[in-house]
Amino acid sequence: MHWGQITRLFWRVIKLLFRGKPHARRTLEQMVLLGTKSLPIVLITAMFVGMAFTVQVAREFLKFGARDMIGGVVGLAVWRELGPLLTGVVFSGRVGAAIAAELGTMKVTEQIEALETMSQDPVDYLIVPRVLACCFMLPMLVGIADIVGFLGGLLVAIGTGRINVYSYFDSAQTMLTTSDIYGGLFKGFLFGLVVALISTYMGLTARSGAKGVGKVTTRAVVVSLISIFILNYFLSLALF
Repeated sequence: MHWGQITRLFWRVIKLLFRGKPHARRTLEQMVLLGTKSLPIVLITAMFVGMAFTVQVAREFLKFGARDMIGGVVGLAVWRELGPLLTGVVFSGRVGAAIAAELGTMKVTEQIEALETMSQDPVDYLIVPRVLACCFMLPMLVGIADIVGFLGGLLVAIGTGRINVYSYFDSAQTMLTTSDIYGGLFKGFLFGLVVALISTYMGLTARSGAKGVGKVTTRAVVVSLISIFILNYFLSLALF
């Protein structure tokens, strides 16, 4: 894995951003393609993850008479870990694969070289908008996933017949802090950056036709997932 090359790509993206060249139109297009179209799968994942987690938490907490803590525990788990991490995983699988496959196809069909012959920087034209779109959209998706996962947990908690809405929200309000919410959104931002950089780099390294595109697409998803899990651990230590 060429982490040095990915780091160089990151600094090149930063330099291009500070040049002040317009990226708004292409970035908005990518935000729609990569972000809003990922919303349905993020909603479904967040809902059922929140429900499944609450099933386990409620069952154990009720045994010890700690039902007034269930909302707070679910909120902490969803906002700190489950929301950002699982949204990042879903985003990596869908968006990371799409970016790597698209750029890989452009690479093997020599469309990248065609841009260069027209004096157009491929990094500025193709990569910068995708990086910006991922960094903007993933925190938004994380925020939506947090809310949906928490409300999914509420449905399960109420379904037990022993937890009311007031105690669920009251415990969440007591235990959750703004740093928990902002920390999860910050995780989403970094996960989006990691997925975008790895996927775009992999796409640009595609070789040998369709077979090569398939290889870089698989590699982009796998490396992105591993990177997200590792980064999530260190961010959790630093933020919480």
